[in-house]
Amino acid sequence: MIRVLLVEDHPIYRDGLRTGLRPIDDVDVVGEAATAAEAVALTERLRPDVVLLDLGLPDRSGLEAARAIAAGDDAPAILVLTMRDDDGSVFAAIRAGAAGYLLKGADQDELVRAIRGVAAGEAVFGPGVAGRVLGRAGRDQGGAPDPLGVGLTVREREILELMAAGWGNQTIARRLHVAPKTVRNQVSVLIAKLQAADRGEAIVRARAAGYGSGGADRLFDQRHQ
Repeated sequence: MIRVLLVEDHPIYRDGLRTGLRPIDDVDVVGEAATAAEAVALTERLRPDVVLLDLGLPDRSGLEAARAIAAGDDAPAILVLTMRDDDGSVFAAIRAGAAGYLLKGADQDELVRAIRGVAAGEAVFGPGVAGRVLGRAGRDQGGAPDPLGVGLTVREREILELMAAGWGNQTIARRLHVAPKTVRNQVSVLIAKLQAADRGEAIVRARAAGYGSGGADRLFDQRHQ
């Protein structure tokens, strides 16, 4: 059973989501939030597998909520469901930790497939978004560029360094003191950012950019000083 938290400030649309997901045998809506603060609090309390997140929330940006949720231990997969289809919103959501991005025009079958996909650790993007994700790499606004120039967060660089050094998800999770599911979700996001077909191709591109050249040992030493 995939436990889903709905984060949507419009009651009618939220009711429609709940009603549409109710008949799905392997999906259980365990909670609903109308604000970013409620989303973060309910994520910590309910421990859902997937947070279905709107970006337009009344108290704070959904991007802020995504960053807070993704930073937690045993973080759930974040699937953005929004009206915003501009490149800035798409890549900002990916940088904030979203594993998937759908537009609100998606039909129910597409939504259910996306929920199942991100819950399984995949990166899932709607047809109108996938082309832009594959065709353009995002960059962190105002941040120092990473060697690959795709806007990796600090945690993503850490994970990519360890991947390139040959470490598996379970070992990375133990070394970084996070849940394996958190690593699995972030690996999926890394694969999407690197426009790679799979983990192996992502590692090849990372090594070509200098990742994995002894940095894993240095990272581990620094974390234990």
